Amino acid sequence: MLYPLIFAIIFIASFLFAMLGLGGGMVYVPVLKWAGFSVKEVAIPLGLLLNGLNTLLALIPFARKKLVDWKGGSAMAIAALVCAPIGAYTAQFVPVKQLLILFSIAVLVAAFRMLLFSRNPEPEAMMSLAKRSAIGAGVGALAGFAGGLLGIGGGFIIAPILMWMGYKTKKAAATTAYVVTFSSFSGYLGHMAEGHFNWPLTIGVVIAVIAGSQLGGSFMSTKANPKWVKRIYAVVLLAIAIKLIWGVIAS
Repeated sequence: MLYPLIFAIIFIASFLFAMLGLGGGMVYVPVLKWAGFSVKEVAIPLGLLLNGLNTLLALIPFARKKLVDWKGGSAMAIAALVCAPIGAYTAQFVPVKQLLILFSIAVLVAAFRMLLFSRNPEPEAMMSLAKRSAIGAGVGALAGFAGGLLGIGGGFIIAPILMWMGYKTKKAAATTAYVVTFSSFSGYLGHMAEGHFNWPLTIGVVIAVIAGSQLGGSFMSTKANPKWVKRIYAVVLLAIAIKLIWGVIAS
């Protein structure tokens, strides 16, 4: 009974988070933890794998609609690719409780940022490619390290920065998916170097992510209202953060 419930939650999360190119690690990791799986050995590595798979598959409908800024996102993607394994390696030296506190803070920050940006009109102008690349390299390094450490891909850092640079919501979502794909798979490989894997669980959740990401990416690229998507996303993140903080306090 537990596994079908996990698969259903991950399918719904994949649909929602694929719309913003964020992968869903902010849901995958706590859900796997609540289901009784080890945070370091299972939840974080598998969260990174699902993150990367979700964003990679979401890139298909985004790319078809020509929403991905391949040039502008490349510096960010490369920096995230390099720094994610460093974060993954660092995770083994950080106690689980401290990891959960860091995760809770990250989710809260992402929620309030998204609420803030949901009130703003869509931007009319974008920074130059040189500025986007320079800022993106620094942001990508931070996002990659944080994503590898916490199992979340770093999209919660990337998406608001892209919007600040002048990206419209759909273009920001598509470019975030591009960067998060690199950081997630790179971080996952860093964890896999330690030999952690769970085949039955992995196969089931991968199927759920494949279905959810395709539906979510297609919906975002064609029908979704940007303001509505960001507000729902912020509410989901707030709920996750509250649950995580309560779990840390009660433990």
